[in-house]
Amino acid sequence: MSVSIEPGDPRDPQATALLRQSHALMESLFPPEDNHFLDIEELCVPQITFFVARHDETVLGTAALANKGSYGEVKSMFVSPDARGLGLGMKLLDRLEAHASVLGLSALKLETGSLLHEAHRLYARGGFAQCGPFGDYEANSSSLFMEKTL
Repeated sequence: MSVSIEPGDPRDPQATALLRQSHALMESLFPPEDNHFLDIEELCVPQITFFVARHDETVLGTAALANKGSYGEVKSMFVSPDARGLGLGMKLLDRLEAHASVLGLSALKLETGSLLHEAHRLYARGGFAQCGPFGDYEANSSSLFMEKTL
């Protein structure tokens, strides 16, 4: 299957549907105070670059990079359950890393849910290691923090 990773718009109906599916999953697994996903409009600011994984006209995955000045934060990583196992998560992660390098960022950081074991394995394969909370995050039992030096 030929898939491209390209800049996208979170307001695109297909991207929005995937983001809402991701949000619903997070809401079903974690308490509200431990959900740190960005709403659709929060992804539409100049400091965030949004990407989609696309096969023909179908959006199969999403990822965003928030430019935090000295580092980039991985946000909104989600692959449609129907497209899992195709390596799209790693392709999206590689695209975020390449974009962070172009921006001159020194590291990538992320917060992910403690129960999202597949995501933990993806990030570890991508070279991320566990770290402590960063930015405005506080330690909690629902979050796992990871980083990768670029």
